[in-house]
Amino acid sequence: MEILYAALALGGMGLLFGILLTVASKVFAVPGNPQRDAVREVLPGANCGGCGFPGCDGCADAIASGKAPVNACPVGGAEVAAKVAKIMGVEAVDTGVKKVATVLCQGDIEHCGNKFNYTGIQDCVAASLVSDGNRMCKYACLGLGTCVRACPFDAIHIDERLKIAVVDEEKCQSCGKCVAACPKHVLELLPARQPVQLRCRAAERGKLVSDNCKIGCIGCTRCEKACKFGAITMVNNLPVIDREKCRGCMMCAEACPTGALTADWDHRKEAVIDKDVCIGCGMCKRTCQFEAVAGEVRHPHDITDACTGCGACAEKCPKKCITMRVRNHVRDANAKVGTTPEKVLEAKETK
Repeated sequence: MEILYAALALGGMGLLFGILLTVASKVFAVPGNPQRDAVREVLPGANCGGCGFPGCDGCADAIASGKAPVNACPVGGAEVAAKVAKIMGVEAVDTGVKKVATVLCQGDIEHCGNKFNYTGIQDCVAASLVSDGNRMCKYACLGLGTCVRACPFDAIHIDERLKIAVVDEEKCQSCGKCVAACPKHVLELLPARQPVQLRCRAAERGKLVSDNCKIGCIGCTRCEKACKFGAITMVNNLPVIDREKCRGCMMCAEACPTGALTADWDHRKEAVIDKDVCIGCGMCKRTCQFEAVAGEVRHPHDITDACTGCGACAEKCPKKCITMRVRNHVRDANAKVGTTPEKVLEAKETK
C-alpha cells in the first residue's frame, strides 16, 4: 500500500509540475520572428561558420536584425542571396564572381626541398612550430593536411606524390575554413579563373628565393616592365596586380622567368576584325601596344598572331567591327608587324 501511495504522490507531483511548466511557457514565451525563421529555412544548413557567425542560426539572426548583408552566406552563393533578399524585401547584391580557396604556393617537393626530415605529428600547425616548418622556403605549403581536415566539403586534398595542397574548385564553397586553419597562410579566397595569379608569397631577395625554390618569385621586375597598362607594382619584392587596370593580356606571365606568375592560357583571347565593316581608319593600329595590327589606311586591317587579347582595340574601334574570342592557338610574339628574322634573333639573344 505504501508503494501505491508513493506512486500516486509522484504522479501528482509530475502532473502539477507539468501544468506549472505549461503555464510558465505561455506567460514567458518570447515572440518568434517569422522573417528570421524564413531566412533560416533557405540557408543551406552547412553550419560551416564561413559567414563569420556561429552556424546558420547565427547567420539568420544577424541577417534578420540587419547586422549582416543578405549575401552573408558564402556557401549559398547568388541563389540563396536572392531568396534571402526577397524575404528581407531588399535587392540582392550579386558580384557574379565566385571565390574559391587558392593555394598561393607551387613549392611542391619537386621544386622546393626539405631542410630536414620531419617525423612528428602529421599536422601543419605542429610542424610549423619546429624551425618554422621543414621546407626550404619558410613560406611554402607543408602538405600535412590541416586544411583537408578543416574543410567540411571535401574540396581540398594533399597530392600524395608532390606533398602540396590541391583545391577542387567545383566543390569549394568559399567558407574560408581552410584559409583560417593554414598556419603558413598559403591559402586565400580569390575570384575563380583570374587571367593571371601570383602563386608565391616569398617576400625575400631573389637569390635566397631561388636557392630555396625553383619556381618562386625572385623579384626581377620583368612582369612590371612587361605590363603596358601600369597594372603591376612591386611591393616587398613581389608583384602586386591592380585588378582594375589589368587587361588580361598575360604578358606578365609570359615574361616571368620562373613561372611564379601563372596564367589562364586556355581562356586567353584574341581580337578578330570584321573586314566587311572595317573602313581602315587605323584607330586599332594606333591603339595596339603590341604591334599586332597590320593594314594600310582606308583598307581593312588584319590582326596578327602577336595579339595578346587585351581588348583595347575593340574598345576604341569607332565602327565596332572588332570582337574578342578565345584563341585556339598559342600567341606568336614573332608575328609582330615589321618583325624581321634579324629582329627575332636579336630578341632571342636579349632574352
